[in-house]
Amino acid sequence: MKRCLKQGVVLATKIVAHLLLGLAIRHRERLPQSGPAILVANHNSHLDALVLMSLFPLAMAPQLRPVANAEYFLHQNRCLTWFARQVLDIIPVAGTQCASGIAVTPDSGPCPKHHRAFLAQCAEALAQGQIVILFPEGSRGYPEQISPLQSGIAHLAKRHPLVPIIPITLTNLGKALPKGDPLLVPFVCGAVVGEPLVWNGDKLAFLDTLAATFHTLATEFSSN
Repeated sequence: MKRCLKQGVVLATKIVAHLLLGLAIRHRERLPQSGPAILVANHNSHLDALVLMSLFPLAMAPQLRPVANAEYFLHQNRCLTWFARQVLDIIPVAGTQCASGIAVTPDSGPCPKHHRAFLAQCAEALAQGQIVILFPEGSRGYPEQISPLQSGIAHLAKRHPLVPIIPITLTNLGKALPKGDPLLVPFVCGAVVGEPLVWNGDKLAFLDTLAATFHTLATEFSSN
């Protein structure tokens, strides 16, 4: 049942993304054909995870595991919790209430308990050949702006140096469904897939490389 529900949601997203948003995908051939793999993308809209999932064949839907904020998706209402658990099959991560290594507060370090739980769930998913979808900014930002990247992706890359990390820049989704706006606005949206990245042994250098890659991919879309 869970598999069918997830495939149904991904199919519906494919239809909306292509017919209403005119989603243009560049370098689709760079997407992983199977897991384990980690997708990292900029984050401006609740559409982001669904659109990323829609880039893959329906048969791969059960392999896709988006990372999502536990406070938002699991502690608001039962319907959202059910959807997050039973349909999207999220990997929950603690948000700013307890800095987690992905979403940290300026004056506190990672919450060891939640940080370990997050890394353990990602490790389990990758060991099962799944594809983890992660947003290194930690939360939705303003349309067409990339916020500073949090350190969770670097910790994950360090622990799984052989797992390919695929950067993707999403364009105009923050305008199609802005933060706090429940209405979908037709905009021509895009997804540009980058070359796989690998852990380079240095957290700050890795984050700088990833941030530069996001900006380069965004420029590639706007220049075409």
